[in-house]
Amino acid sequence: MQSIIVKAPGRINLIGEHTDYNNGFVLPAAIQQAAIVSISKRTDNQIHLTAVDIPDELIIESFHNLSVSEKQWANYVIGVVAQIIQKFPLPSGFNLAVTSDIPIGAGLSSSAAIECAVAFGINELFSLGIDKMELANMAQKAEHEFAGVQCGIMDQFASLFGKKDHVILLDCQTMEYHYFPLLLEGYQIILFDTGIKHELASSEYNIRRKECEQGVALMQLKYPTISSLRDATIEILDECVDSKEHPIVYNRCRYVIEEIVRTKNACVDLQNNDLVAFGNKMFDTHEGLSNMYDVSCPELDLLVDLVKNNDSVVGARMMGGGFGGCTINIVKSAFTAQTIHEIKMAFYEKMGITINHYLVSIEDGAIVL
Repeated sequence: MQSIIVKAPGRINLIGEHTDYNNGFVLPAAIQQAAIVSISKRTDNQIHLTAVDIPDELIIESFHNLSVSEKQWANYVIGVVAQIIQKFPLPSGFNLAVTSDIPIGAGLSSSAAIECAVAFGINELFSLGIDKMELANMAQKAEHEFAGVQCGIMDQFASLFGKKDHVILLDCQTMEYHYFPLLLEGYQIILFDTGIKHELASSEYNIRRKECEQGVALMQLKYPTISSLRDATIEILDECVDSKEHPIVYNRCRYVIEEIVRTKNACVDLQNNDLVAFGNKMFDTHEGLSNMYDVSCPELDLLVDLVKNNDSVVGARMMGGGFGGCTINIVKSAFTAQTIHEIKMAFYEKMGITINHYLVSIEDGAIVL
């Protein structure tokens, strides 16, 4: 094999938000929007990279001499190669071209899709025999070390392990996973993109992690076996964390504990093919993210408020880290166009902003085309 074309998808997360770093559960799925890479072997050690959509190019004289590039897009490729060659020597360099139809900055993991497409493609082209779990870990480390983003494993995992018409219940403590059917016959997933990313997102993310850790430390005083909020219950929280003395820490922990339970219960709804019950849990998640975890913003809250009493929308919530990005909505297919029009008009009237929307379907993970 001298050349290969690989597709790796972006992802959505149906429920289970801010639970990953608390050793909880997430429920992602791969989507049809994807990154596509074309890779061909060279007869030397050079790497020739092309970003089709920009367009831009970069030539690396040898894959034995890799460093962070000033071209940010290239780091998603270089970082993956750096991880691979630590364990699997490559026999030659390669040419690689990348294109993607995943909206950048919408919270659909466009960077993880590129990383996974590159990792999957190099693995296939050079017959390295790396399993998908190790590819996901390599792609995650590439993001940490070359893109400078301390992401969790969910994005890369969903891009590689996605399964058409299924969501993945991923245990972020053990990395065990199970597929659950998401049968959307008669329904459409719509993302409404605020187009906003407030600057405090990254700093507040770190603060939330510390607040959760503070709650765990308070519970450990009486229950030393608790190592994360995954191990806690509302009863233990009430016993160990005074909501009047530590109101913020209490609220943060209560949201996460409830969300972990909610995510597992949502899978029961999917087994019962009860999208209405599932959708109600999405609304509950947003309520918790907005009022207890405090990671929403007026634009996200408005988008959820606009659909809350709409009979054609069975569930909606903000998706991702917060302070901007998208809401995810499950809408009756017959009302897709009407709902999009009404929400965009109402949002413009309130905010003076024209928002984008994306229709997504749930597809397989990375594949060779």
